Amino acid sequence: MSSTSLRKMPAVLVIDDEVRSQEALRRTLEEDFDVLCASSADEGMALLEREQATAAIRIILCDQRMPGTTGVQFLKEVRNRWPDIVRIILSGYTDAEDIISGVNEAGIWQYLLKPWQPEQLLLTLQRAAEVWRLQQENQRLSLDLRTAEPVLKKRVEVQQDKARSSFGLAGFIRAGNSPLNAVCSLVERIAPHDLSVMVTGESGTGKEMVARAIHYESRRASKAFITENCGALPDTLLESELFGYKRGAFTGAVEDRVGLFQQADGGTLFLDEIGETSPAFQVKLLRVLQEGEFRPLGSNRAVTVDVRVIAATNRDLEEDVRTGRFREDLYYRLATIALHVPPLRQRRMDLPLLAGRLLKSSCQALGKAVEGFDDAVLAAFAAYAWPGNVRELQNEVLRMVALTDRPLLGAELLSPRLLRQPAGPTEAADPAGWDADLSGDLKARMDQLERRVLQAAMVRHRWNKSRAARELGLSRVGLRAKLERHGLEQGE
Repeated sequence: MSSTSLRKMPAVLVIDDEVRSQEALRRTLEEDFDVLCASSADEGMALLEREQATAAIRIILCDQRMPGTTGVQFLKEVRNRWPDIVRIILSGYTDAEDIISGVNEAGIWQYLLKPWQPEQLLLTLQRAAEVWRLQQENQRLSLDLRTAEPVLKKRVEVQQDKARSSFGLAGFIRAGNSPLNAVCSLVERIAPHDLSVMVTGESGTGKEMVARAIHYESRRASKAFITENCGALPDTLLESELFGYKRGAFTGAVEDRVGLFQQADGGTLFLDEIGETSPAFQVKLLRVLQEGEFRPLGSNRAVTVDVRVIAATNRDLEEDVRTGRFREDLYYRLATIALHVPPLRQRRMDLPLLAGRLLKSSCQALGKAVEGFDDAVLAAFAAYAWPGNVRELQNEVLRMVALTDRPLLGAELLSPRLLRQPAGPTEAADPAGWDADLSGDLKARMDQLERRVLQAAMVRHRWNKSRAARELGLSRVGLRAKLERHGLEQGE
Protein backbone atom coordinates (compact mmCIF):
# COMPACT_ATOMS: atom_id res chain seq x y z
CA MET A 1 0.00 0.00 0.00
CA SER A 2 1.43 3.44 -0.97
CA SER A 3 2.09 6.19 1.52
CA THR A 4 -0.42 8.45 -0.20
CA SER A 5 -3.26 5.98 0.39
CA LEU A 6 -2.61 6.17 4.14
CA ARG A 7 -2.98 9.95 4.33
CA LYS A 8 -6.12 11.25 5.98
CA MET A 9 -5.16 14.91 6.42
CA PRO A 10 -5.36 17.23 3.38
CA ALA A 11 -1.98 17.50 1.63
CA VAL A 12 -0.29 20.83 0.95
CA LEU A 13 2.74 21.27 -1.34
CA VAL A 14 5.19 23.96 -0.15
CA ILE A 15 7.60 25.27 -2.82
CA ASP A 16 10.36 27.54 -1.54
CA ASP A 17 14.06 27.67 -2.49
CA GLU A 18 15.05 28.40 1.13
CA VAL A 19 15.26 25.27 3.29
CA ARG A 20 14.79 27.21 6.55
CA SER A 21 11.58 28.72 5.21
CA GLN A 22 10.36 25.23 4.24
CA GLU A 23 11.01 23.94 7.75
CA ALA A 24 9.25 26.88 9.38
CA LEU A 25 6.19 26.31 7.19
CA ARG A 26 6.24 22.55 7.90
CA ARG A 27 6.31 23.08 11.69
CA THR A 28 3.37 25.51 11.47
CA LEU A 29 1.19 23.30 9.29
CA GLU A 30 2.07 19.68 10.09
CA GLU A 31 -0.51 19.18 12.87
CA ASP A 32 -3.36 19.91 10.45
CA PHE A 33 -1.89 19.04 7.06
CA ASP A 34 0.27 16.46 5.35
CA VAL A 35 3.11 18.78 4.23
CA LEU A 36 5.23 18.02 1.13
CA CYS A 37 8.20 20.30 0.34
CA ALA A 38 10.05 21.17 -2.87
CA SER A 39 12.96 23.57 -3.42
CA SER A 40 12.24 24.45 -7.04
CA ALA A 41 9.49 24.55 -9.64
CA ASP A 42 10.87 21.45 -11.38
CA GLU A 43 10.97 19.49 -8.14
CA GLY A 44 7.47 20.67 -7.31
CA MET A 45 6.18 19.59 -10.73
CA ALA A 46 7.72 16.12 -10.27
CA LEU A 47 5.99 15.76 -6.90
CA LEU A 48 2.68 16.86 -8.40
CA GLU A 49 2.91 14.37 -11.25
CA ARG A 50 3.55 11.57 -8.79
CA GLU A 51 1.06 12.55 -6.08
CA GLN A 52 -1.82 13.67 -8.31
CA ALA A 53 -2.22 10.13 -9.61
CA THR A 54 -4.22 9.72 -6.39
CA ALA A 55 -5.40 13.38 -6.26
CA ALA A 56 -3.53 13.79 -2.96
CA ILE A 57 -2.41 17.42 -3.12
CA ARG A 58 -5.19 19.91 -2.49
CA ILE A 59 -3.25 23.16 -1.86
CA ILE A 60 -0.03 24.66 -3.22
CA LEU A 61 1.81 27.32 -1.19
CA CYS A 62 4.42 28.72 -3.54
CA ASP A 63 7.12 31.38 -3.17
CA GLN A 64 6.93 34.08 -5.84
CA ARG A 65 10.66 34.66 -6.42
CA MET A 66 12.43 31.38 -7.32
CA PRO A 67 15.48 30.63 -9.52
CA GLY A 68 14.56 30.18 -13.18
CA THR A 69 10.86 31.01 -12.85
CA THR A 70 8.27 32.82 -10.77
CA GLY A 71 5.56 31.43 -8.60
CA VAL A 72 2.89 32.91 -10.90
CA GLN A 73 4.38 31.20 -13.98
CA PHE A 74 4.58 27.88 -12.17
CA LEU A 75 1.01 28.11 -10.83
CA LYS A 76 -0.26 29.09 -14.28
CA GLU A 77 0.94 25.70 -15.56
CA VAL A 78 -0.58 24.00 -12.50
CA ARG A 79 -3.89 25.68 -13.24
CA ASN A 80 -3.88 24.30 -16.78
CA ARG A 81 -3.14 20.72 -15.66
CA TRP A 82 -4.83 20.48 -12.23
CA PRO A 83 -7.36 23.31 -11.96
CA ASP A 84 -8.94 21.97 -8.74
CA ILE A 85 -5.81 22.59 -6.64
CA VAL A 86 -6.15 25.74 -4.52
CA ARG A 87 -3.21 28.04 -5.38
CA ILE A 88 -1.58 30.45 -2.90
CA ILE A 89 1.42 32.77 -3.46
CA LEU A 90 3.79 33.61 -0.60
CA SER A 91 6.02 36.63 -1.30
CA GLY A 92 8.13 39.22 0.44
CA TYR A 93 7.41 41.74 -2.31
CA THR A 94 4.30 43.84 -2.83
CA ASP A 95 4.54 44.36 -6.55
CA ALA A 96 1.07 45.26 -7.79
CA GLU A 97 1.86 43.88 -11.24
CA ASP A 98 2.75 40.48 -9.72
CA ILE A 99 -0.52 40.41 -7.76
CA ILE A 100 -2.65 41.29 -10.80
CA SER A 101 -0.81 38.77 -12.96
CA GLY A 102 -1.24 36.09 -10.31
CA VAL A 103 -4.98 36.64 -10.01
CA ASN A 104 -5.66 36.90 -13.75
CA GLU A 105 -3.28 34.34 -15.24
CA ALA A 106 -2.75 31.74 -12.55
CA GLY A 107 -6.08 31.99 -10.77
CA ILE A 108 -4.39 32.67 -7.42
CA TRP A 109 -6.81 32.24 -4.50
CA GLN A 110 -4.72 34.17 -1.94
CA TYR A 111 -1.58 36.36 -2.09
CA LEU A 112 0.21 36.22 1.30
CA LEU A 113 3.05 38.50 2.34
CA LYS A 114 6.22 37.70 4.26
CA PRO A 115 6.85 37.75 7.13
CA TRP A 116 3.75 35.68 7.84
CA GLN A 117 2.01 35.09 11.17
CA PRO A 118 1.60 31.38 12.09
CA GLU A 119 -2.04 31.72 13.23
CA GLN A 120 -3.03 33.70 10.14
CA LEU A 121 -1.22 31.29 7.81
CA LEU A 122 -2.84 28.24 9.42
CA LEU A 123 -6.31 29.85 9.22
CA THR A 124 -5.77 30.68 5.52
CA LEU A 125 -4.75 27.08 4.73
CA GLN A 126 -7.74 25.69 6.62
CA ARG A 127 -10.05 27.90 4.58
CA ALA A 128 -8.26 26.78 1.41
CA ALA A 129 -8.91 23.13 2.33
CA GLU A 130 -12.60 23.92 2.78
CA VAL A 131 -12.65 25.65 -0.63
CA TRP A 132 -11.20 22.49 -2.20
CA ARG A 133 -13.85 20.34 -0.48
CA LEU A 134 -16.68 22.58 -1.65
CA GLN A 135 -15.33 22.51 -5.22
CA GLN A 136 -15.39 18.72 -5.19
CA GLU A 137 -18.89 18.63 -3.71
CA ASN A 138 -20.11 21.09 -6.32
CA GLN A 139 -18.64 19.01 -9.13
CA ARG A 140 -20.15 15.83 -7.70
CA LEU A 141 -23.59 17.41 -7.38
CA SER A 142 -23.35 18.85 -10.90
CA LEU A 143 -22.48 15.40 -12.23
CA ASP A 144 -25.28 13.82 -10.21
CA LEU A 145 -27.76 16.33 -11.59
CA ARG A 146 -26.63 15.76 -15.18
CA THR A 147 -26.85 12.01 -14.67
CA ALA A 148 -30.12 12.21 -12.77
CA GLU A 149 -31.90 14.62 -15.14
CA PRO A 150 -33.43 11.87 -17.33
CA VAL A 151 -34.34 9.88 -14.22
CA LEU A 152 -35.92 12.89 -12.51
CA LYS A 153 -37.78 13.82 -15.68
CA LYS A 154 -39.12 10.29 -15.94
CA ARG A 155 -40.19 10.33 -12.29
CA VAL A 156 -42.04 13.61 -12.77
CA GLU A 157 -43.81 12.22 -15.85
CA VAL A 158 -44.79 9.08 -13.91
CA GLN A 159 -46.17 11.17 -11.04
CA GLN A 160 -48.09 13.39 -13.47
CA ASP A 161 -49.57 10.33 -15.18
CA LYS A 162 -50.53 8.91 -11.79
CA ALA A 163 -52.21 12.19 -10.82
CA ARG A 164 -54.16 12.26 -14.09
CA SER A 165 -55.32 8.66 -13.62
CA SER A 166 -56.38 9.38 -10.04
CA PHE A 167 -57.92 12.84 -10.45
CA GLY A 168 -58.72 13.03 -14.16
CA LEU A 169 -61.72 11.57 -15.96
CA ALA A 170 -60.31 8.06 -15.56
CA GLY A 171 -61.00 8.36 -11.82
CA PHE A 172 -64.79 8.69 -12.28
CA ILE A 173 -66.70 5.50 -11.43
CA ARG A 174 -69.82 5.24 -13.57
CA ALA A 175 -71.95 2.77 -15.49
CA GLY A 176 -72.54 2.85 -19.22
CA ASN A 177 -75.95 4.52 -18.82
CA SER A 178 -74.99 6.86 -15.97
CA PRO A 179 -76.09 10.52 -16.11
CA LEU A 180 -72.53 11.28 -14.99
CA ASN A 181 -71.36 10.39 -18.51
CA ALA A 182 -72.76 13.66 -19.85
CA VAL A 183 -70.82 15.56 -17.17
CA CYS A 184 -67.58 13.78 -18.08
CA SER A 185 -68.14 14.47 -21.76
CA LEU A 186 -68.57 18.19 -21.05
CA VAL A 187 -65.46 18.21 -18.82
CA GLU A 188 -63.44 16.67 -21.64
CA ARG A 189 -64.59 19.37 -24.07
CA ILE A 190 -64.07 22.40 -21.83
CA ALA A 191 -60.89 21.38 -19.95
CA PRO A 192 -58.40 22.50 -22.67
CA HIS A 193 -59.90 26.00 -22.79
CA ASP A 194 -59.14 28.64 -20.13
CA LEU A 195 -62.77 29.35 -19.30
CA SER A 196 -64.24 29.95 -15.86
CA VAL A 197 -66.52 27.11 -14.74
CA MET A 198 -69.37 27.05 -12.23
CA VAL A 199 -70.00 23.59 -10.79
CA THR A 200 -73.37 23.13 -9.08
CA GLY A 201 -74.84 20.23 -7.20
CA GLU A 202 -75.90 19.00 -3.79
CA SER A 203 -73.40 18.65 -0.97
CA GLY A 204 -71.36 15.47 -1.27
CA THR A 205 -71.91 14.87 -4.99
CA GLY A 206 -68.23 15.35 -5.88
CA LYS A 207 -68.00 18.94 -7.12
CA GLU A 208 -64.36 19.22 -6.09
CA MET A 209 -63.62 15.97 -7.92
CA VAL A 210 -65.10 17.49 -11.09
CA ALA A 211 -62.97 20.61 -10.61
CA ARG A 212 -59.83 18.49 -10.21
CA ALA A 213 -60.71 16.57 -13.36
CA ILE A 214 -60.97 19.83 -15.32
CA HIS A 215 -57.55 20.85 -13.99
CA TYR A 216 -55.81 17.54 -14.71
CA GLU A 217 -57.31 17.32 -18.20
CA SER A 218 -56.07 20.84 -19.04
CA ARG A 219 -52.72 22.31 -20.06
CA ARG A 220 -52.37 23.49 -16.45
CA ALA A 221 -52.09 19.94 -15.12
CA SER A 222 -48.40 20.32 -14.20
CA LYS A 223 -49.13 23.42 -12.10
CA ALA A 224 -50.84 23.83 -8.73
CA PHE A 225 -54.47 23.01 -7.95
CA ILE A 226 -55.44 25.11 -4.90
CA THR A 227 -58.75 24.85 -3.03
CA GLU A 228 -60.50 27.24 -0.66
CA ASN A 229 -63.84 26.85 1.11
CA CYS A 230 -65.33 30.32 0.95
CA GLY A 231 -68.12 29.46 3.36
CA ALA A 232 -65.75 28.57 6.19
CA LEU A 233 -64.18 32.03 6.72
CA PRO A 234 -65.40 35.59 7.38
CA ASP A 235 -64.63 38.23 4.77
CA THR A 236 -61.46 39.59 6.38
CA LEU A 237 -59.84 36.17 6.77
CA LEU A 238 -60.97 35.05 3.33
CA GLU A 239 -59.45 38.16 1.76
CA SER A 240 -56.10 37.61 3.48
CA GLU A 241 -56.15 33.91 2.51
CA LEU A 242 -56.80 34.60 -1.16
CA PHE A 243 -54.80 37.79 -1.70
CA GLY A 244 -52.09 37.52 0.98
CA TYR A 245 -50.73 40.35 3.10
CA LYS A 246 -47.58 42.25 4.03
CA ARG A 247 -46.06 42.25 7.47
CA GLY A 248 -47.75 44.82 9.70
CA ALA A 249 -50.90 45.02 7.56
CA PHE A 250 -52.96 44.22 10.67
CA THR A 251 -52.49 43.05 14.23
CA GLY A 252 -50.88 39.62 14.17
CA ALA A 253 -49.36 39.99 10.68
CA VAL A 254 -45.79 39.33 11.82
CA GLU A 255 -44.52 38.21 8.41
CA ASP A 256 -45.44 38.41 4.72
CA ARG A 257 -47.94 35.82 3.50
CA VAL A 258 -48.38 34.72 -0.11
CA GLY A 259 -52.07 34.45 -0.99
CA LEU A 260 -53.76 31.49 -2.69
CA PHE A 261 -54.19 33.40 -5.95
CA GLN A 262 -50.42 33.85 -6.14
CA GLN A 263 -49.78 30.23 -5.10
CA ALA A 264 -52.05 29.07 -7.92
CA ASP A 265 -50.30 31.20 -10.56
CA GLY A 266 -50.21 29.18 -13.77
CA GLY A 267 -52.63 26.63 -12.32
CA THR A 268 -56.20 26.42 -11.05
CA LEU A 269 -57.95 27.92 -8.02
CA PHE A 270 -61.09 26.12 -6.83
CA LEU A 271 -63.48 28.31 -4.80
CA ASP A 272 -65.97 26.04 -3.05
CA GLU A 273 -69.21 27.37 -1.54
CA ILE A 274 -68.88 30.61 -3.51
CA GLY A 275 -72.55 31.31 -2.85
CA GLU A 276 -71.80 31.92 0.84
CA THR A 277 -69.65 35.02 0.21
CA SER A 278 -70.91 38.52 1.06
CA PRO A 279 -71.68 41.18 -1.57
CA ALA A 280 -68.73 43.25 -0.27
CA PHE A 281 -66.27 40.43 -0.89
CA GLN A 282 -67.87 39.65 -4.26
CA VAL A 283 -66.86 43.15 -5.46
CA LYS A 284 -63.18 42.48 -4.63
CA LEU A 285 -63.27 39.06 -6.27
CA LEU A 286 -64.87 40.46 -9.41
CA ARG A 287 -62.05 42.97 -9.86
CA VAL A 288 -59.40 40.25 -9.64
CA LEU A 289 -61.22 38.17 -12.25
CA GLN A 290 -61.61 41.15 -14.58
CA GLU A 291 -58.12 42.65 -14.24
CA GLY A 292 -56.04 39.54 -13.51
CA GLU A 293 -54.28 41.36 -10.69
CA PHE A 294 -54.72 42.23 -7.02
CA ARG A 295 -52.94 43.97 -4.15
CA PRO A 296 -52.03 42.03 -1.01
CA LEU A 297 -53.28 43.64 2.19
CA GLY A 298 -50.91 46.39 3.28
CA SER A 299 -49.15 46.59 -0.10
CA ASN A 300 -49.17 49.39 -2.68
CA ARG A 301 -47.91 47.14 -5.47
CA ALA A 302 -50.28 45.09 -7.65
CA VAL A 303 -49.53 41.43 -8.29
CA THR A 304 -50.40 39.98 -11.70
CA VAL A 305 -51.40 36.31 -11.89
CA ASP A 306 -52.53 33.78 -14.51
CA VAL A 307 -55.13 31.64 -12.74
CA ARG A 308 -58.09 29.61 -13.96
CA VAL A 309 -60.94 29.92 -11.47
CA ILE A 310 -63.47 27.14 -10.92
CA ALA A 311 -66.26 27.89 -8.47
CA ALA A 312 -68.81 25.58 -6.87
CA THR A 313 -72.00 25.94 -4.88
CA ASN A 314 -74.98 23.94 -3.66
CA ARG A 315 -77.18 27.05 -3.76
CA ASP A 316 -79.45 28.24 -6.56
CA LEU A 317 -77.30 31.19 -7.61
CA GLU A 318 -79.69 32.30 -10.33
CA GLU A 319 -82.32 32.79 -7.64
CA ASP A 320 -79.75 34.58 -5.47
CA VAL A 321 -79.00 36.89 -8.40
CA ARG A 322 -82.72 37.69 -8.77
CA THR A 323 -83.01 38.50 -5.05
CA GLY A 324 -79.82 40.58 -5.06
CA ARG A 325 -77.92 38.27 -2.70
CA PHE A 326 -75.31 37.46 -5.35
CA ARG A 327 -73.89 39.94 -7.86
CA GLU A 328 -75.10 39.33 -11.39
CA ASP A 329 -71.83 40.49 -13.02
CA LEU A 330 -69.79 38.12 -10.82
CA TYR A 331 -72.15 35.25 -11.56
CA TYR A 332 -71.75 35.61 -15.32
CA ARG A 333 -68.00 36.07 -14.92
CA LEU A 334 -67.75 32.78 -13.01
CA ALA A 335 -70.37 30.82 -14.93
CA THR A 336 -68.94 31.02 -18.44
CA ILE A 337 -69.56 27.28 -18.39
CA ALA A 338 -72.16 25.86 -16.01
CA LEU A 339 -71.86 22.23 -14.99
CA HIS A 340 -74.35 20.34 -12.79
CA VAL A 341 -73.33 17.18 -10.91
CA PRO A 342 -76.33 14.81 -10.48
CA PRO A 343 -77.15 13.50 -6.98
CA LEU A 344 -76.45 9.87 -6.15
CA ARG A 345 -80.16 8.96 -6.09
CA GLN A 346 -80.20 9.65 -9.84
CA ARG A 347 -77.18 7.38 -10.33
CA ARG A 348 -78.45 4.10 -8.88
CA MET A 349 -76.85 2.20 -11.75
CA ASP A 350 -73.46 3.47 -10.49
CA LEU A 351 -73.97 2.20 -6.94
CA PRO A 352 -72.46 -1.32 -7.27
CA LEU A 353 -69.33 0.02 -9.01
CA LEU A 354 -68.99 2.97 -6.67
CA ALA A 355 -69.57 0.88 -3.55
CA GLY A 356 -66.95 -1.61 -4.76
CA ARG A 357 -64.35 1.14 -5.19
CA LEU A 358 -65.17 2.59 -1.76
CA LEU A 359 -64.95 -0.89 -0.23
CA LYS A 360 -61.44 -1.32 -1.61
CA SER A 361 -60.23 2.03 -0.28
CA SER A 362 -61.89 1.39 3.10
CA CYS A 363 -60.17 -1.99 3.42
CA GLN A 364 -56.82 -0.36 2.65
CA ALA A 365 -57.45 2.39 5.21
CA LEU A 366 -58.47 -0.03 7.98
CA GLY A 367 -56.17 -2.91 7.10
CA LYS A 368 -58.99 -5.43 6.59
CA ALA A 369 -59.72 -8.02 3.92
CA VAL A 370 -63.37 -7.94 2.81
CA GLU A 371 -64.46 -9.58 -0.43
CA GLY A 372 -67.71 -7.75 -1.13
CA PHE A 373 -71.35 -7.13 -0.21
CA ASP A 374 -74.32 -9.40 0.33
CA ASP A 375 -76.99 -8.84 -2.33
CA ALA A 376 -79.30 -7.60 0.42
CA VAL A 377 -76.88 -4.75 1.16
CA LEU A 378 -76.72 -3.72 -2.50
CA ALA A 379 -80.53 -3.82 -2.63
CA ALA A 380 -80.70 -1.56 0.41
CA PHE A 381 -78.19 0.79 -1.20
CA ALA A 382 -80.30 0.92 -4.37
CA ALA A 383 -83.50 1.68 -2.47
CA TYR A 384 -82.05 4.41 -0.25
CA ALA A 385 -82.26 8.07 -1.33
CA TRP A 386 -78.74 9.03 -0.15
CA PRO A 387 -79.37 12.65 0.92
CA GLY A 388 -75.65 12.96 1.75
CA ASN A 389 -74.72 11.57 -1.69
CA VAL A 390 -71.30 9.99 -2.30
CA ARG A 391 -69.90 11.29 0.98
CA GLU A 392 -72.66 9.50 2.89
CA LEU A 393 -72.07 6.28 0.93
CA GLN A 394 -68.36 6.50 1.67
CA ASN A 395 -69.02 6.84 5.41
CA GLU A 396 -71.50 3.96 5.36
CA VAL A 397 -69.06 1.58 3.65
CA LEU A 398 -66.23 2.62 5.98
CA ARG A 399 -68.45 2.01 9.01
CA MET A 400 -69.48 -1.44 7.80
CA VAL A 401 -65.88 -2.47 7.13
CA ALA A 402 -64.87 -1.30 10.61
CA LEU A 403 -67.63 -3.39 12.25
CA THR A 404 -67.35 -6.61 10.25
CA ASP A 405 -65.42 -9.79 11.01
CA ARG A 406 -66.72 -11.66 7.96
CA PRO A 407 -65.52 -11.77 4.33
CA LEU A 408 -68.87 -10.38 3.11
CA LEU A 409 -70.66 -7.29 4.42
CA GLY A 410 -74.18 -8.31 5.46
CA ALA A 411 -77.40 -6.39 6.03
CA GLU A 412 -76.97 -6.64 9.80
CA LEU A 413 -74.20 -4.02 9.51
CA LEU A 414 -76.38 -1.40 7.82
CA SER A 415 -77.03 1.87 9.66
CA PRO A 416 -80.51 2.24 11.18
CA ARG A 417 -81.34 5.09 8.80
CA LEU A 418 -80.99 2.75 5.82
CA LEU A 419 -83.35 0.28 7.48
CA ARG A 420 -85.89 3.04 8.22
CA GLN A 421 -85.98 4.17 4.57
CA PRO A 422 -89.32 4.36 2.67
CA ALA A 423 -90.71 1.16 1.15
CA GLY A 424 -89.25 2.07 -2.25
CA PRO A 425 -88.05 4.93 -4.43
CA THR A 426 -90.64 7.64 -4.81
CA GLU A 427 -91.07 10.52 -7.17
CA ALA A 428 -90.88 12.91 -4.24
CA ALA A 429 -87.48 11.56 -3.28
CA ASP A 430 -86.25 11.49 -6.85
CA PRO A 431 -88.46 13.25 -9.37
CA ALA A 432 -86.01 12.90 -12.25
CA GLY A 433 -84.38 9.51 -12.18
CA TRP A 434 -85.68 6.89 -9.71
CA ASP A 435 -86.49 4.52 -12.58
CA ALA A 436 -83.48 5.36 -14.73
CA ASP A 437 -82.03 1.86 -14.42
CA LEU A 438 -85.31 0.01 -15.19
CA SER A 439 -85.65 -1.47 -18.67
CA GLY A 440 -88.22 -3.16 -20.91
CA ASP A 441 -91.92 -2.46 -21.40
CA LEU A 442 -94.27 -1.30 -18.65
CA LYS A 443 -94.96 -4.81 -17.32
CA ALA A 444 -91.24 -5.66 -17.16
CA ARG A 445 -90.49 -2.42 -15.38
CA MET A 446 -93.28 -2.94 -12.88
CA ASP A 447 -91.94 -6.44 -12.15
CA GLN A 448 -88.46 -5.02 -11.58
CA LEU A 449 -89.85 -2.31 -9.33
CA GLU A 450 -91.96 -4.80 -7.34
CA ARG A 451 -88.93 -7.03 -6.81
CA ARG A 452 -86.90 -4.06 -5.59
CA VAL A 453 -89.63 -2.98 -3.14
CA LEU A 454 -90.00 -6.52 -1.79
CA GLN A 455 -86.28 -6.96 -1.39
CA ALA A 456 -85.85 -3.62 0.41
CA ALA A 457 -88.72 -4.40 2.79
CA MET A 458 -87.29 -7.81 3.65
CA VAL A 459 -83.87 -6.30 4.36
CA ARG A 460 -85.41 -3.62 6.59
CA HIS A 461 -87.21 -6.24 8.66
CA ARG A 462 -84.29 -8.70 8.75
CA TRP A 463 -86.37 -11.18 6.70
CA ASN A 464 -89.18 -11.23 9.22
CA LYS A 465 -92.07 -12.03 6.87
CA SER A 466 -94.82 -11.04 9.31
CA ARG A 467 -93.50 -7.50 9.82
CA ALA A 468 -92.67 -7.07 6.12
CA ALA A 469 -96.15 -8.26 5.10
CA ARG A 470 -97.74 -5.86 7.58
CA GLU A 471 -95.78 -2.93 6.15
CA LEU A 472 -96.65 -3.85 2.55
CA GLY A 473 -100.35 -4.56 3.28
CA LEU A 474 -100.05 -8.22 2.27
CA SER A 475 -100.93 -11.45 3.96
CA ARG A 476 -98.03 -13.64 4.99
CA VAL A 477 -99.11 -16.21 2.35
CA GLY A 478 -99.34 -13.50 -0.32
CA LEU A 479 -95.90 -12.18 0.56
CA ARG A 480 -94.41 -15.67 0.40
CA ALA A 481 -95.93 -16.19 -3.04
CA LYS A 482 -94.46 -12.94 -4.36
CA LEU A 483 -91.02 -13.78 -2.92
CA GLU A 484 -91.12 -17.16 -4.65
CA ARG A 485 -92.26 -15.60 -7.95
CA HIS A 486 -89.34 -13.16 -7.91
CA GLY A 487 -86.89 -15.78 -6.71
CA LEU A 488 -86.04 -13.84 -3.55
CA GLU A 489 -84.43 -15.76 -0.73
CA GLN A 490 -82.81 -14.70 2.51
CA GLY A 491 -79.29 -13.42 1.89
CA GLU A 492 -80.13 -11.78 -1.44
